[in-house]
Formats: sequence, C-alpha cells, structure tokens
Amino acid sequence: MSSPTANLSMRQVLICGAMVVTLSMGIRHGFGLWLQPITQDQGWTRQTFSLAIAIQNLAWGVAGVFAGMLADKLGAFRVLLMGAVLYAAGLAGMALSPTPLVFALTAGVLIGMAQAGTTYAVVYGVIGRQLPAERRSWAMGVTAAAGSFGQFFMVPVEGQLILQLGWKSALLALAALALVIVPLAFLLREPAHTTGAGRREQTIAQAVAEAFRYPSFVLLMAGYFVCGFQVVFIGVHMPSYLKDHGLAPQVASYALALIGLFNVIGTYTAGVLGQRFAKRKILAAIYLGRAVAISLFLLAPLTPTSVYVFSAVIGALWLSTVPATNAIIAQIFGVAHLSMLGGFVFLSHQVGSFLGVWLGGYLYDRTGSYDIVWYIAIALGIFAALVNLPVNERAIERRGLQPA
Repeated sequence: MSSPTANLSMRQVLICGAMVVTLSMGIRHGFGLWLQPITQDQGWTRQTFSLAIAIQNLAWGVAGVFAGMLADKLGAFRVLLMGAVLYAAGLAGMALSPTPLVFALTAGVLIGMAQAGTTYAVVYGVIGRQLPAERRSWAMGVTAAAGSFGQFFMVPVEGQLILQLGWKSALLALAALALVIVPLAFLLREPAHTTGAGRREQTIAQAVAEAFRYPSFVLLMAGYFVCGFQVVFIGVHMPSYLKDHGLAPQVASYALALIGLFNVIGTYTAGVLGQRFAKRKILAAIYLGRAVAISLFLLAPLTPTSVYVFSAVIGALWLSTVPATNAIIAQIFGVAHLSMLGGFVFLSHQVGSFLGVWLGGYLYDRTGSYDIVWYIAIALGIFAALVNLPVNERAIERRGLQPA
C-alpha cells in the first residue's frame, strides 16, 4: 500500500468523513419522531410507516453492496455525490408523498439508496485506503463516534423543526441540509493511484467467493443481522412505545439524544479497544450487554429516569459494533475490497433492520403491544454474543497472491 502521507491527510479524511456521517446518520436517527405526526395527519397505520422505513433499510443494504463496489473501483467521491442528491430528493419526496406507495418509494427506496452512498461502508473505504493499518480501528471508531454525535445533535433539532415548522416543512429543511454532503465529497476525492484495479490482486468475484467461503465472515454477518434488528426497532418504535405508556413527547426526544451522546463514547471506546484486544470478544460483550440492558429496562418501572438510564446504557452499545466489525473485515481480507465486503455484511444488518422495524409495526397493530419484539431482541442479543466468539481475526492466507 502506498504511504498515506502521499495521499489525503489523516486530518482531512477524519474531519470530512466524520462530517458526512454526522449528517447522513444524524438525519436518519430522527425518523422515529415522524411516525406519529405523519400517520395521524395522513390517516395511515403504524405498519404503513414501518414498512416504508423497513424498505429503506433493505434498500440501503442492497444498494450498499454496489455502492461499495463503485467506491472501491472509482473512489468515494462520485458515490457521495450521487448519495447526497438522492438523500435530498428522498426527503423532499417523503414530505410530499400523497399515498403510502409513493411514501414507500421515497422514504424507502430513494433514502435507502442515498444512505448506502453516504454512510459507513463508503467512508470506511476511504479510511482503509488512506490511513495506516495501526490507526485503522481508532479512525473507524472516530468516524462512528461522529455519526453518534450526529444523532445527539440532530434528533433534538429535528424535534424542534417539527414543532416549529410542521412535519412537511421540517423534512424540506432537512433535504436542503443533506446537500451539504456535496462539498464534503470534493474534499474526500482520492488520488487516482489509490483506487482502481491497480491495487487489487483479486477480481470482485474472487473476493466475494473467498469471503463467503470463510466461516468467520458468515458469523460476522449473523451478528450484524442482530445489530440491525435491535437498533432500528428501538430507534423507530421507542418514541411511540414511550408515548403509549403516557410519557411526554420530549422524553422520547431526550432519550434518542442520549443514545447519540453515549454512542459517541461507546463507538470511540470500541475503536480504541480494538487496537489492543480481540475484536470478537468486544463484539460478544456488546451484544450480551444489549440483551441485559433491554431485560432490565422491561423489568424496571417505566419512568423518565429509567428511560434516560436505559438510553445512556444502550447508547454506549449502539453503534460500537461498527468499528470493530469493519476493522475485522479489513484485518482478514485487506482493504482492496473493503467497501464492497463491508457492504455485504451491512446488507445482513439491513435485513435485520427490515425485520425489526416492520415486525414492530406489524405486531403492534395485531396485539396492541411491542412486548413480543422486545423479547425477540433479547434472545437475538444472546445469539449474537455466542456467534461472534469463534470469529478468526487473523489475515487470510492466499496461495499465489501477495497480501491485499
């Protein structure tokens, strides 16, 4: 790999990558605040809204594989530009959708594709190519922490926008804000010699076949499925869960903001620890910690205090799986196809997200309660902890090939 000092500076990569993720993830994390205003104003069910967000997560996962391929081959610049435009178009369409079908296409498909081109897989590809291996886990933790700060900062902002402007105008304001990613993309434009086939000893097909034959890659995908199920269910449905139990709307806004604040700490800490300890053990501890936190949350009396404590704990475990998982992928397979392979693992995450958010709406409409989905989230957390323990983090040995 060419020296990172010959490419983009570490500071430029971290600041611009962090700002992109702050905007893209910050906007996304507030979608749960729109569930009740939109469904009540439009006369739609919670399942209608949940299905659109579920489609969004699935579209994000599927498009993420192809966005990763393009970013690995052409660099992140073009992918970020397309993602920013799609994000703005999707948010505007979400505000103006007259029917559930159009809402599913805009809030679901368009925004899902936009997130594929503006979030972790693409930005982590730049980090992997531009920063040295000994700083990679830390840098990924910094970027994930930025996404967490985006949640902490943007969720209260979105809540205030809804209160001051109404939900439609608030979405249009966010559409304009998403376009700030465009100038940041120019600052993440990579030198030509750091992208493209010249740096790769494998074709895309060979890299994919190698990964899916490797048991640890499949185990990481299984764990990431659980991550998606848990965080998207909580992020989208917890505001309504709290309101159903008589808590004031601002409790949900503060809870989501606290998740974002403590996620800054959790993701950064996970990135730092990943430089020193086995990342598989870090992942197992995170998933087990989530299962325990959810169990205690359901057992304790539901008060603003218990909500805030739960939000702080689950926030510290929220996206801390992201730097550890992506660092393992880079450690095993190298960085030549990092965005694409990260995209495949993230597709599994988004299948879990689809099920988490859709099941939340579906089972609520059928039973009038979220209890079953909470119990599923606990069981899956234990499962994910177990499947991450056997992951082999050592670099894969390729016969006849130099390390990627």
